[in-house]
Amino acid sequence: MQVKKDIIELMVIEKNTDLRLFSTMRLGGKAKYSARIENKNDLIRAVNFAKENNLPIICVGKGSNIIWRDEGFNGLLIINEIKGIRFEDNGDHVLASSGSGEIWDDLVTKSVELNLSGIESLALIPGTTGATPVQNVGAYGQEVSDTISEIEMFDLQNGQFVTIKTEDCDFGYRTSRFKKQDKNRFIIINVNFKLSKDYPNLPLYPAVQNYLDDNDIKVISPSVVRNAVIAIRSAKLPDPAEVANNGSFFSNPVIDESDFIEIQKKYEDIVYWQTSDGKYKLSAAWLIDKAGFSNFEDEETGMATWPTQSLVIVNRSANSTKSLLNFRDKIFSKVESLFGIKLEQEPELLP
Repeated sequence: MQVKKDIIELMVIEKNTDLRLFSTMRLGGKAKYSARIENKNDLIRAVNFAKENNLPIICVGKGSNIIWRDEGFNGLLIINEIKGIRFEDNGDHVLASSGSGEIWDDLVTKSVELNLSGIESLALIPGTTGATPVQNVGAYGQEVSDTISEIEMFDLQNGQFVTIKTEDCDFGYRTSRFKKQDKNRFIIINVNFKLSKDYPNLPLYPAVQNYLDDNDIKVISPSVVRNAVIAIRSAKLPDPAEVANNGSFFSNPVIDESDFIEIQKKYEDIVYWQTSDGKYKLSAAWLIDKAGFSNFEDEETGMATWPTQSLVIVNRSANSTKSLLNFRDKIFSKVESLFGIKLEQEPELLP
């Protein structure tokens, strides 16, 4: 019993944690309490502390897709630092298992080093592995849902560890059950990916293929695709470690054919992709540019759009989330007035 008591006392609960440290937008108030977890036992201790003190829980990784309210969070912030990456050869494929607190790009890098394909186009996306299923992270023709086989998590509703197969995750474009009906119900512990030993599927995403063509690269491999994606992303997207931002702030809207035809009548240069179900995905960056926010600096709020990618909002000098939301709403309003389209933001506003 004494050993158990000592272990419990090792659990450090901090007070008045600055939430700006856990959002790459670097805005927000304070959390009443916070705890860092490195394993399941840490998690159980943290959850028990929250229950004993009647506190709500929010679990985060690096905060690359999070915006905190100025009012802060009157609960327990759990900071996920569960590590461990393992690969298991299963014959025709390789199972990659990653602790949810691992840096996502570290997993991508290691898989490419083993010449495995399936997530190479998701290189350089900031954040942790555990965050990727929530948003169903995707880029350059790949989504994590394409390779996820199962997810291990803790169910806060019934207090048990559970494993969920990918078909039960309700994955969609930039969404999942963890973002919708089961928001804040689960804390993800581990994610398993089914990676291929074959080279990347062709055809490649147009931007990637164009980069390879421009650089006269003929041989396609996971590392070649990853390097191309890194070059493309680095050229047009800011590093969150240097410039405060959440990456793509807006999702590309998907509309019906009838609505698309009406918009195309007015804007023949509209940028779009036709989806497999007959709908049209519009470029949110194009919509934002047309609304007058290309490389836009807003002195009133201290926010701006990134010069080479209007999907990205950067914090130049703002010191409140209110300023960010005011700038966001300016973009929302102008795009809707011009096109009748309501943009949706990708980063989650918490709590």
